Amino acid sequence: QVQLVESGGGLMQPGGSLRLSCAASRSGFSIMGWYRQAPGKEREFVASITSGSSTNYADSVKGRFTIFRDNAKNTVYLQMNSLKPEDTAVYYCTALVAGTYYGGQGTQVTVSS
Repeated sequence: QVQLVESGGGLMQPGGSLRLSCAASRSGFSIMGWYRQAPGKEREFVASITSGSSTNYADSVKGRFTIFRDNAKNTVYLQMNSLKPEDTAVYYCTALVAGTYYGGQGTQVTVSS
């Protein structure tokens, strides 16, 4: 069983920064990424990174969020800068290995003054 454990969420004022972490229980993921779900809204893609470190971002976070991974630690990070109230959501880590997607339990990010 593959486990993904997210951390780093919390409350932040608009314009602030947070870094989310997602630690995987094994190596070998071809793609790791983040999705988010705000109250009353559907889950949406945020960012992803391949094993070769190619990245992809949602238009809403481009230039503000950065995804990167530490393969030695089986961990993916999401650096979130210039946070906006509309970034408030539960953030979920996902990972693809051997054709199967795995997901974490999520971490709450709240952006409010």
